[in-house]
Amino acid sequence: MSEGVDQGKRRFLTAATAVVGTVGAGFTLVPFVKSMLPSAKAQAAGAPVEVDISKLEPGQKVNVEWRGKPVWVVWRTPEMLKSITDLDNTVLDPHSEAPQQPPYAKNEYRSIKDEILVMIGICTHLGCSPTYRPDVAPPDLGPDWEGGFFCPCHGSRYDLAGRVYKSMPAPKNMEVPPHRYVGKSVILVGEDEGAA
Repeated sequence: MSEGVDQGKRRFLTAATAVVGTVGAGFTLVPFVKSMLPSAKAQAAGAPVEVDISKLEPGQKVNVEWRGKPVWVVWRTPEMLKSITDLDNTVLDPHSEAPQQPPYAKNEYRSIKDEILVMIGICTHLGCSPTYRPDVAPPDLGPDWEGGFFCPCHGSRYDLAGRVYKSMPAPKNMEVPPHRYVGKSVILVGEDEGAA
């Protein structure tokens, strides 16, 4: 019965069917595999952010967003730096010895360059966003206020290095994100020297 069958044609049709089936399976799998990869928006959300500080004035704060969080960059004046030193005995963790801080935040000023503070603007108590209050001794914060960050949600107070005062609702200093300088006046937030 197989005398009339063309074996060459049979092999060709079998191979062609296998190729078409493989290509079809590939077209079916590609969208499925791509759906499991992070979206472009998700990839961009975790990407480092460049901050140009060339136009930043002494005492001024600029805001950027990194990973959906507010990041503050503050140029501290010599007077602000002195107030930080004066407050060492009134803050909970003066040298940021608590874990999860980059090595360059484990100092009194919590920064790579003393005058430039880079910090995530979220209170460590319940996640509110404190306000920047550089004014000294305002009536609403009292005569001992040397400038810093005040959380209106539950009253936590931080100095101009983001160090929390003792006996506040917030349990620790504000977070310093990974960052590095990529020029004299550009900071890359989200990447430090170890990742370069």
